[in-house]
Amino acid sequence: MPWNPMYRSEARLDGKTVVITGANSGVGKETARDLGRRGARLILGVRSLERGEAALRELPVGAGGKPLLLQLDLASLESVRCFAAAVRQREPKVHLLINNAGVMACPRAETADGFELQLGTNHLGHFLLTHLLLDQLRAAAPARVINLSSLAHTRGQMHFDDLMLTKGYTKWKAYYQSKLANVLFTRELARRLAGSGVTTYAVHPGVVRTELWRHQGGWLRALLRPVVRSPEQGAQTTLYCALAPELETVSGRYYADCKETQPSRRAQSDEDAARLWAVSERLVGLPAATDPGTQ
Repeated sequence: MPWNPMYRSEARLDGKTVVITGANSGVGKETARDLGRRGARLILGVRSLERGEAALRELPVGAGGKPLLLQLDLASLESVRCFAAAVRQREPKVHLLINNAGVMACPRAETADGFELQLGTNHLGHFLLTHLLLDQLRAAAPARVINLSSLAHTRGQMHFDDLMLTKGYTKWKAYYQSKLANVLFTRELARRLAGSGVTTYAVHPGVVRTELWRHQGGWLRALLRPVVRSPEQGAQTTLYCALAPELETVSGRYYADCKETQPSRRAQSDEDAARLWAVSERLVGLPAATDPGTQ
């Protein structure tokens, strides 16, 4: 049965601040569990505070203290801005940002800002959040940004003429596009942050048994059952990218099974990465042509 190795590390994160989105279940919760045990101060962004509180009762209280729970709906730019402001108010430094939350292959819907739901949640919400926490990340350098993508990105393409897929929408086409956007964002962010001490990584966690599959038919879940991983197994590549000392000077690359893996040809397009960045800035209301590497 294919699965990724368990990442073994004695690394400690005492005195370091970690922000994780979607940490109330699945891979995010298991990532929080591991990093909390290592002494990190955890800030968990969750859409439902009630479900977040339930998750907190299952997480250990390590040297970093009880995790801080903050409401975050990535399908709302206002919510993203409020969450980022709350983090900035509390934390002068963020050592690790894990953009973990997401939706998968759901019926067509729109975010509060009118974006196609999967692109809006999986990419645009995290794009804005990362931008708003860049000062904290730079101040903490060496710091890392991890973006949860998927092997599904290999089937994606950026529909720049219709990013919101208003014509010919299918749930998988939208998902593939959003996961490709995660890898392209990682690539361009690395370019812009070169020399800053902030490094970035895109991660494929594997086919993981999480709530992401709630919109899929039973036949598909049954078909994939032999290769499905537990949330703990699914968190291992994230943990590798968060902790491995050999990655401190590596940035902008794609990882699966705790090792670097070559992404799709489309995911290696510097032109598409720069174009997506420019379009994303406009969509989320950031000043045009900003470049974190030169600010």
